[in-house]
Amino acid sequence: MKLLLKILLLIIIAQTSHVYSQNSVARDWNDELLEAIRNDFARPTIHSRNLFHSSVLMYDAWAIFDTNAETVFLGKTFGGYTTNFNGIAAPSNTNDAIHEIISYAMYRLLNHRFANSPGATNSLANFTTLFESYGYDVNFISVDYSTNSYAALGNYLAQEMIAFGLQDGSNETNDYESEFYSPTNDPLILELYEDNDLTDPNRWQPLAFDIFIDQSGNVFPADTPDFLGPEWGQVTPFSLKASDLQILNNGFDSYVYNDPGAPAYIQNSTADGIDDPYKWHFALVISWSAHLDPANNTMIDISPSSIGNVDFSDFPTTFEEYKTFYDFTNGGDIGAGHTLNPVTNMPYTPQMVKRADYARVLAEFWADGPDSETPPGHWFTLMNYVSDHPQTVKQFGGEGPILSDLEWDIKSYLALGGAMHDSAVDTWGIKGYYDYLRPISAIRYMASKGQSTDPGLASFDPHGLPLIAGLIELIETGDPLAGANGENVGKIKVMSWKGPDFIADPDTDIAGVDWILGTHWWPYQRPTFVTPPFAGYLSGHSTFSRAASETLTLITGSKFFPGGMGTFDVIQNDFLVFEEGPSESFVLQWATYQDASDQTSLSRIWGGIHPPIDDIRGRIIGEKIGKDSFELAEQYFSGNLSVNDEELNDNTIVYPIPVDNLLHIKTPYLEDIQLQLISLTGKLITSEIKSNHNGLIDLQINNLASGIYILKAYSENNTILFQKKIVK
Repeated sequence: MKLLLKILLLIIIAQTSHVYSQNSVARDWNDELLEAIRNDFARPTIHSRNLFHSSVLMYDAWAIFDTNAETVFLGKTFGGYTTNFNGIAAPSNTNDAIHEIISYAMYRLLNHRFANSPGATNSLANFTTLFESYGYDVNFISVDYSTNSYAALGNYLAQEMIAFGLQDGSNETNDYESEFYSPTNDPLILELYEDNDLTDPNRWQPLAFDIFIDQSGNVFPADTPDFLGPEWGQVTPFSLKASDLQILNNGFDSYVYNDPGAPAYIQNSTADGIDDPYKWHFALVISWSAHLDPANNTMIDISPSSIGNVDFSDFPTTFEEYKTFYDFTNGGDIGAGHTLNPVTNMPYTPQMVKRADYARVLAEFWADGPDSETPPGHWFTLMNYVSDHPQTVKQFGGEGPILSDLEWDIKSYLALGGAMHDSAVDTWGIKGYYDYLRPISAIRYMASKGQSTDPGLASFDPHGLPLIAGLIELIETGDPLAGANGENVGKIKVMSWKGPDFIADPDTDIAGVDWILGTHWWPYQRPTFVTPPFAGYLSGHSTFSRAASETLTLITGSKFFPGGMGTFDVIQNDFLVFEEGPSESFVLQWATYQDASDQTSLSRIWGGIHPPIDDIRGRIIGEKIGKDSFELAEQYFSGNLSVNDEELNDNTIVYPIPVDNLLHIKTPYLEDIQLQLISLTGKLITSEIKSNHNGLIDLQINNLASGIYILKAYSENNTILFQKKIVK
């Protein structure tokens, strides 16, 4: 019933959004894209790419008419792909021209990208409804913009982005399938509760379902889903730097940016127990699972006065620091909250809530539930929430002129889209290379082995779970779990959420927490989903969220949500989907974007999806990506793409200036070089690959109009070598 109500609400919103919309055209199309993502398979890699590519199209449609901005794709070579652009006449109404280019470009791109979606019937119809509501013609398919047709230019932009996407390393042609990866471990058959005898307890394990339904509520065509995107690191990024890239091999070539190093691997010592970092990380997941029972009346303050405000410098790097950063027993981290709301200059009001309700809601809210727009899309909804807030002042970076809704949306989407896309490229390259297992595999594996604390007790094994009184114990004779014939005596039991076997009706039932066999442990997820079908390390949620929070901080010029607090209302017994709850209404609250990001990371531990080792290193990489994406986007906005001194290379000389018809370039770069001459409006004048002859390259530029131009040089791997200002 709850799922049906959510679906009906989304249908109502979709049906009314075009009638009452006062949004920019960029926002309208972003809303349509987010809705299409909710109705597609839940594939965060693919949808972060869709969000980024659509943001680029919308930005370029705006940038070609801006006197300062530089395009990303149109008239440029991006990721080795050149999109020629011969310019177009200045419009009598710039906003109308931008509206038309964006609409035709987005309509064509989204129809292509979602043609095979399980929700294609509704999504394609929604695209057409929006497109035709503007008065545009779906039958106009020309790409010949030489007639100064803005519709044709939109079609052309989409055509080129589609072609680019077919060669950007994503393997879109073959529905993004992996070409080289194969799992080391056999699938875990979830319903049989057999001993989980992994070939390698450090590697990812597929899960075998009776039926698999992804986070978007789509029945998956296979009952044992494949690893999603293990080779995604080779997809063309936005701001990721070639200097941060390594090509590593763990059975196939993995493109790994910002290599975080290996996760915690299991030790083979004779009695390390909880002192084994691997066991500590996964035992913490068990400990937090014990919090998920609303019958437990433990109350916590979930307001910004008590949680959040974790500094980047607080992130742990050593095992001892991890044990201090996370509260193993009670949950949460070292965040002590904020003293005052900087907008109201008043203390935040405490909000006491059952820890069980808070943890359960977090696990579902940040997983995005059964109507998921996936984590990158979720952060776009938060970006739109911020844009709509009455206290938001649309000064980009928190300073300068107040922007129109269109310019604000266009710029925000490019910066955020680049960050989300790069987070996927970076994180999934790491996932594919390190191929690390999930808690359900690790916990059931260690429980199958026994205990690793005391060689003098039953069921000792170096790979067993550590014994912790009240949390992880041996089953003794007379224990309710001993079995009718004592068959479970000596096995491992854990105090955890009991799992889906104890939920017959999700509208009324609560599984609760109790002692269960360790081999029966479940994450706090739906039984038809359980765990995302890809390796755990690093956490995509942690990377996406930290990158997004950093980007939103830079976009708005403040680390705080508008008014000093972001909120989301949670209604009693009307939010959780796979069991009843929460037991009371409350409000999720975040003072800062980073507080929201950190809450996302903790939610994945309470949800049984990630151990801490997956989390922190994702946050660290996400912070870097968010800053780099925003910085690069700003350089496009200003038309001042910076090149550091080393890349500029003072030894490169361009002459004569002013130039007539032949330009001489004296440079130490001896490789073949791609030279581009670009006007200040972003128009690509010429693009040629030239060979260096004894340190000298000549470029013929006949019939070039008088003016100022930018000469850019790229290496074979698309690294910029130098750029120079040219005067004609």
